[in-house]
Amino acid sequence: MKKVFWTLAGLAFVFAGVPLFAQEAGAETAASATNWVAITSGFSMAIASSICGLAQGRATAAAAEGIARNPSATAAIRLALILGLAFIESLALYTFVIIFIKVV
Repeated sequence: MKKVFWTLAGLAFVFAGVPLFAQEAGAETAASATNWVAITSGFSMAIASSICGLAQGRATAAAAEGIARNPSATAAIRLALILGLAFIESLALYTFVIIFIKVV
C-alpha cells in the first residue's frame, strides 16, 4: 500500500509542473519579475545556519562530556573543539559568501 501511495504521490509531483511549460516564451508576468535568487538565498542561509547551530551544540556537548570523563585531556579536547567549531562555522561563512556573490 505504501508503494502505491508513494508512486501516485511522485506522479502527482511530476505532473504538477507541466502547466509551467505552457506559458509563452516572451510573456512578461508578475511571476517572472520576482527575484527568486534573493528569496532562495534567504532559505539557503537559514538552512546552513540552523545546521551549523545544531552541529556546534553537539560538538560543545561532546567536548564537555569528554572533559568531564577525563579532566587530564582538557587541553587536547579544547584544541579539537576549537578546530572543529572553526570548520563548522566556515560552512555558514562560505554559504554567506556564495549568496553575496550571486545576489549582488
